[in-house]
This record gives sequence, C-alpha cells and structure tokens, in this order.
Amino acid sequence: MDRMLEPVRGMRDVLPQQQRVLSEVRAQLEAELKCWGYEMVDLPILERRELYLKKSGEELVGKLYDFVYQGRNLALRPEWTASVLRAYVRELQSEPLPLRLAYSGPVFRYERPQRATFRQFTQVGVELVGGPAPLGDAEVVALACRGLERVGVEDYALTVGHIGIVRALLSGLGLAERTANVLLWNMERLRDGNLEPIRQQLADVHDDELFDLGPLAELPDDQLESLLLTMLRAVGLRLDNSTRPPEAIVGRLVRKLRRVDPQPHVERALGLLERLANTRGEPDTALEQLDALFAAERIDRAPIVELAGIIEVLRAYGAGQRLTVDAGLGRGLHYYTGLIFEINASDGLQLCGGGRYDDLVAALGGRGPVPAIGFAYGLERVAAASSMGRMPTNSVVIVMADSGRPANYPSLLSTAERLRARGYVAIIDVRGRSLGANVRDAARRGAAAVVVCDERTPEIVRWHDLAERGEQTLNLDQLPEGALL
Repeated sequence: MDRMLEPVRGMRDVLPQQQRVLSEVRAQLEAELKCWGYEMVDLPILERRELYLKKSGEELVGKLYDFVYQGRNLALRPEWTASVLRAYVRELQSEPLPLRLAYSGPVFRYERPQRATFRQFTQVGVELVGGPAPLGDAEVVALACRGLERVGVEDYALTVGHIGIVRALLSGLGLAERTANVLLWNMERLRDGNLEPIRQQLADVHDDELFDLGPLAELPDDQLESLLLTMLRAVGLRLDNSTRPPEAIVGRLVRKLRRVDPQPHVERALGLLERLANTRGEPDTALEQLDALFAAERIDRAPIVELAGIIEVLRAYGAGQRLTVDAGLGRGLHYYTGLIFEINASDGLQLCGGGRYDDLVAALGGRGPVPAIGFAYGLERVAAASSMGRMPTNSVVIVMADSGRPANYPSLLSTAERLRARGYVAIIDVRGRSLGANVRDAARRGAAAVVVCDERTPEIVRWHDLAERGEQTLNLDQLPEGALL
C-alpha cells in the first residue's frame, strides 16, 4: 500500500465501531464529572512552548511536538493542566474558590506507541482550583474512581504517594537544589537497585558546579572575591548588565567554588531514598514504616500526617479497600507538590493519574500560591478496559418500503422517525433493494430486524426478526422501546 495512505507513526484512524465505544465512554465520564459540579472548558490545542517549560519537567518537555512558526515557539498541547491553569490566571482569578473545571480533548506526546497508547490521544479530566488537602485531594481521587465504575471498569487498583514526603527527606541533607531535583525525579528508578545511571547523572550536574581553586583556596573570601572581580574586568567581561551588582555575583561564585564535595551527602541520600522507594503496601503498614524512617532521621512528619488524613477521607468515600501507598511514586511532572496517584487496570494498564500542584498558579504569574489538584483519564485506555459503548443490536433496524422503491417517500420517513423516537437506530434503505437483499445487509450490520412499511398505513409495519427468522405485523405504538433510550 502507498505509504501516503498510512497514518503517521503513533497516530491512528478511529473507525465507526471504535468511535462508538469512545464516544459512549467519553459521554459517561463527562456526565459523572458534571454530577460532582465540574464545568467543562475547551482550550486551544496550540500553546506557546514556554508554557510547558515552567514546571512540566524534562521528561514531558522531551516529548513535545514543538516548532517555530513566524518567529514564535509553539507546541501542541501534551497535557491539559498547564493550559487550564493558564486560562485560570488570565480569565478566572476573580471567580469564587474552589473552582471546579473539567475538560475533554486531544493531547500529543512523542513517545513509543504501545497497547492503547498513541502519540495523539484523548484526556478527560478535572482541575480543582482552591481546594486544599485533605478534603480536596480525597474528592478528586474518589471522583476518578467513580468515573471508572460508571463506565464498567470494576477491577482496578488505586496507588497513592506524596511528593512532600520525598522533599522532606531530602531537605535536611545539605544538597544543592539541582541535585535534590535529580534525585526527586528519579524516585521510581531507585526500586530496581541500579544506582549507577543516577550517579552518572548527578556527576554531570556536579561537574558544572565544581572547580578546583588550587592555591587560591587559601585566600580569605574577601581577597578571593576582589581578585576574581579584577580578573573578570581585566578580560573585558561585563557584569553590570544584571539586576544584581557585580560584587554580589562574584560573592555567589566564590561560595559555589568553595562548595565541599557533595558525594558523601549524595550517597546518604541515595540510601535513604532507596528505602523510601521500596516502602509500598497496605496504608496502615506503609504509614507506620514511613513514621519509623522519619523518626530515625528526626524529620518533620507533616507530609505523612497529611497523607494519613487524605487516606482517612478516602475510606469514608469507600475507596480504602483498593488503596496501596507507594512512597516511591513519581509520575514525572515537576509541578507536583503533594499527593500524587495512579489508577491501573488489573492487567497493569494505567487508566488515570493526577496530583496536587499548589505552586503552579504562582509559577504562571497568578496572585500567589493557590491550592490545586487534578487528574486525567486516558480515554483510549479506559475504553479498552470498559464494558460500555457497544451498541445493542436489538436497537438497530433497516427500514424499507413494501414495494422496494417507495411511491410515498414521506410515509417511509415518518415510519423511521417514529422508530427513532422510540429509541431505535433506524437506517433507511436508500438503494431500493428487495426484502432478501435487505435481510442479508441487516445480518452483515448486526441489525435486529428489517422493518417493511405499508405506505397506506404508516403506523403498521411488517417486522422481520433476524434472530427468530420470523415475521409479524405490528403497530408501531405497540413496539417495545429501543435499548438506546
């Protein structure tokens, strides 16, 4: 086949049968979100690239479909949260909080295609802006579970973690911010015990920061600063085009040059984080293990207390029996600040994920930090796991005239409309075929019956049932309602 006719790799054609399933599952998910008070928004697919550089993280940024057009750096939307928060900062900051927003639409990520995973896919989700923990977190997680149950996904597992726990463990180790961030976003890689790739990544970071001062290390700070400032000016390097004075710039440089070898702190952090990453299990047991680790390291328990409070409310929602705590959960997006969660099908397929991002509004230029949390379903994955969306065959009928080609076409249309009003999918024969040809066509389409209209009495039809292979004369008003109603 001509390659021109093939979809671009990672994209796909969604044909009628697949689209029926997706549309029905999407409609039911959106209806559930509406029941909880979330209102739909629709936002541009195309955004400025820098929107995703603020807090999304290298993993997502590396998957952007981005390009330059007429001097502007643009990107196709890879996820909805940044766009929704951009719209909130621009248009909705005067609205009363909490603000419950929902969305549904395509996103684009350049990643390896696999089962139910494409480079263009559909997210359906919510953002709860102004809803603090623990009640806001529990509401969003419980809603994610209810939506899956509404579309017939019963066998799923809910996993929760908390980025604040990882940050608290790292905060007292004397690590540079870049080093702490590298460790934070490699949490899920720590489980397998292969630490060398992480050590190498950290070594690359430290190579940028360390410099051997040699004999100059013996000089006091003020003399070293004066010497460096004189040298930089002598080689013509201007430092007066910054918002900070040259002396402050050089002073910071000296502090960085005197920084001690971070490797001992890094090794201690790796050991602690490896223990943390392997803390996974039933909530009470996992929380007890986290308490013991924090007590031994004399770390503030505040994020553990917050997670325990969220779990308590989730149990009130009835979600406790499916719940696993995973202290090594990462999810890859750098804007998360608190609770993070994922929901997986029984075969491991990830259906949904989300988390708290209290700093994102401020990062996008909003009026200070605003508590916020959200989640998104991958619609194609949810549809693959769902039992809904398959059109009942007993609702599909082929409508034809008694004579094949109708003399009274309005009468035929009237019969079809009356069938549709009763909940049937009525497909009119527009080719003027015989009864036998229409019966064969109906069987191929999986239809329930062929309805033959009497043009003189449109309320009376002959009903050819394909399952029973029989015919009966019926009054339309006596027909049972179709299964689509």
